[in-house]
Order: sequence, then structure tokens, then C-alpha cells
Amino acid sequence: MKRKLFDRITVNPKVCMGQPTIRGMRITVAFVLKLLASGMSHEEVMKAYPELEEKDILQAIEYASWLAGEYYFHLPVSIE
Repeated sequence: MKRKLFDRITVNPKVCMGQPTIRGMRITVAFVLKLLASGMSHEEVMKAYPELEEKDILQAIEYASWLAGEYYFHLPVSIE
């Protein structure tokens, strides 16, 4: 399987302490995901942060999905 190229996700140790950001801006992937998780729509996020584009938001979600599939650790299972 070919690895996906995330051309809108950048990592620079001098920007946001090396966290993945959107196109080198000081908007982290994690921040975009938190906005969406809080209930904001894509349109609301783009209105609040006009420098973001729909493709940025979609790629942030895709990047998070890829990470979730690549990196994980086992959580203890609670049996009740």
C-alpha cells in the first residue's frame, strides 16, 4: 500500500514546537480537530479562521485517521 502524501500538513521544529500544522501556519492539526470535535462545522471553522480552506480541514481529518491506524497502544480493558 502506497503511503499517502499529506501536502497540506507541515512539521517544523520552529513552529508550534514541532507539532503538525496546516501549511506552515500556526494552526495545528490538533486545534482544527478540537474545533470540529466541539461541534463546529467546516464552514464555521473557515469563517472563524479565514486562512483555512476546506481541503485543509479534510486533510487534517485524514491525517488524524492515518495516525490512528499507524500509532496506537493497548489500553487496559476493564471487565465489569
